[in-house]
Amino acid sequence: MATSGVDGDKYRSYLSAEELKTTKWNNGPPNYDVVNKLFEEGRTNIWPAGSLEEKVQNLVKTWEMEIVHKADPNEHKTVDSKKLVIGINGKKFFTLEDIRNIGGSYNLFLQTSLPAPLRLYNPDEESYTSSQTAFTKIFPRGFAVEILQVFSGPPVIAYKYRHWGYMEGPFKGHPPTGELVEMFGTAIFELDGNSKIVKIEFFHDRGELLAGLVKGGASTETSVPGCPFMA
Repeated sequence: MATSGVDGDKYRSYLSAEELKTTKWNNGPPNYDVVNKLFEEGRTNIWPAGSLEEKVQNLVKTWEMEIVHKADPNEHKTVDSKKLVIGINGKKFFTLEDIRNIGGSYNLFLQTSLPAPLRLYNPDEESYTSSQTAFTKIFPRGFAVEILQVFSGPPVIAYKYRHWGYMEGPFKGHPPTGELVEMFGTAIFELDGNSKIVKIEFFHDRGELLAGLVKGGASTETSVPGCPFMA
């Protein structure tokens, strides 16, 4: 598994000064200073350096960095870009090409089988730019992730995770509350003989995230009659 670079981000690999210059980025090189501060202030565990938990946490953060920010799938170093498939809640699996076509990671994680009129967030109508812009505004300090527990190590890594942030921006007509919004889930990463990820399955309730974004009420233009926060 990847380990943090000395001259790069302390929680993610492949962000050295040279890699920041030479990698093809979607919107320029990422900077994690703000969300790292949120992570350090809000995490529930500080895993020992070199522990399985610390290594898995680095892998997860690095993989998320790559899928969100790297423009060329061939530059993803945590995965086998030609074999990788990602599934959400035991349903359809997506390739990296599929994920680009549906508009990136938020639209992947917020997949739903709800009818379109009942969707507070409709991934079918969002692009990479619109989804990234929306959640950057909602969580200006970032949406941090930590590993809570690792159930098994490589080649099949199973773990429990927590995502969190503070709603300090509006969401679809719902004003910011400033409150902590959390989302919990489990995931399984399958690695090949070269320690590259080839399969990922996430299990989570997207409503846990979206329910935290609608506490401030809504304008009449964005509310769903008889369904204040269905997710």
